Amino acid sequence: MVFRRSARLEYYLYCYGILSLSFSFLCHNFFFLYISWMQPERPHSLYSLPSENSQGESLGSCQPHVHIMFLKTHKTASSTVLNLLYRFGEERGLKFALPVGYQFGYPLPFIAQRVKGCRGPHVAEFDIMGNHMRFNKPEVEKVMPADTFYFSILRDPVALAESSYAYYKNVAPAFRRTKGLGEFADNPYKYYDPRLRNNHYAHNLMWFDFGLDHTSNFSLALVKRGVAAVRRNFKLILISEYFDQSVVLLRHALCWPLDAVVSFSLNARQQMTSGRSGWMAKAAAPAPLALTGKQRSKLREWNALDWHLYQAFNLTFWQEVERFGRSRMESEVALLRTKREVLTRICLRDGGRPIEASRIRDKTIRPFQSGLVKILGYELQSGLDNATWEACLRMIRPEIQYKDLLDLRQFPRAQQPPAAGGLPVKRESSILRTEDHGGKRLVEKDWDGTILFRNQSLEQVDSKVRLR
Repeated sequence: MVFRRSARLEYYLYCYGILSLSFSFLCHNFFFLYISWMQPERPHSLYSLPSENSQGESLGSCQPHVHIMFLKTHKTASSTVLNLLYRFGEERGLKFALPVGYQFGYPLPFIAQRVKGCRGPHVAEFDIMGNHMRFNKPEVEKVMPADTFYFSILRDPVALAESSYAYYKNVAPAFRRTKGLGEFADNPYKYYDPRLRNNHYAHNLMWFDFGLDHTSNFSLALVKRGVAAVRRNFKLILISEYFDQSVVLLRHALCWPLDAVVSFSLNARQQMTSGRSGWMAKAAAPAPLALTGKQRSKLREWNALDWHLYQAFNLTFWQEVERFGRSRMESEVALLRTKREVLTRICLRDGGRPIEASRIRDKTIRPFQSGLVKILGYELQSGLDNATWEACLRMIRPEIQYKDLLDLRQFPRAQQPPAAGGLPVKRESSILRTEDHGGKRLVEKDWDGTILFRNQSLEQVDSKVRLR
């Protein structure tokens, strides 16, 4: 009852603020959203909430796309995009193409046999694919239907290099040998050896993820061929720096309701809230990530293939926005951000500010930790009814835990053949147990057994999913 009275008060306060800005139609929508969220025993779906620009499950006469392939590039806000796909697919009972571990054999080029449950040259079709891979279109086509919508996301290579250095500092030999990213930027050839495993994280990482040769000598002719290959294979390329505009274009391309692309920023590092959008503005960079203007220019030169790829699709992106309509885009982005603010108030503690994983009381939703800086997560409001709690949890559930949940539902242990003694066969996973300083720790090994990460408590993986 306390929560209901508080929510009702917020509703009136919120409406007052909206009316003062002459956006009464949003207040009207929020009334219906409030009614939906306050029903304690009613089955709830984020995708059935009314909105001004999305009635029901489709836009106009089109039907939502359910066959989707997302190339999840590294350190580009792709975890947040994958959360949209996980939520949409889970809500509709769609079939995910999931890796045996957490990546599709990365950094090797993708092959169909990396998909869990894949057997033989002609496998059963899946609906959604989105975990990390090095793209290989012919092999993806063995798994995904012919009408699959392919899309991906790009980020400014300098910002990507900062994030990659922070996350893969102890994984990539080129990064490991330096005291900071600036030192690497000053003379990358001194530290980079293309023959060493995991150094792809340090050089033209997006080009590599798209399945292209990231070590090739730069030329405009090579860039032109690479850009053309990406255009052939992908119907839409999102831009990380314009995330809200990107997901508006995505939701129209997929014919999804607006609520399906409302999100919170996931896998964020050392960030703080800023502005009304609900997304994160970066705090001052730690010393190892600090860069001068000259060093930023050197990183663009070092990652020239990525930089030209980004520039080409940044131009294409704004051409798409122009075709969509600038004023129309501004209206939809405003509505998207308003809905995000509403859900932030309903779902999240501390005004939606992300917090350190160690401070999250529910250990099952602590984000995986790696590298120089802490990966932040969220805590849910207390007192939420069952349906509201479940819908909010989907929006903040970290990628690893979400994948495990979908994996368990798609491949229930109960359906696996019993091993000797009648015990269930342990499901395949790249997550292995070790002892670290006297306690259990999480270790992720890549395709060849190389240890990538070793700093998350196994309690996160082993804890039971909360049932209410």
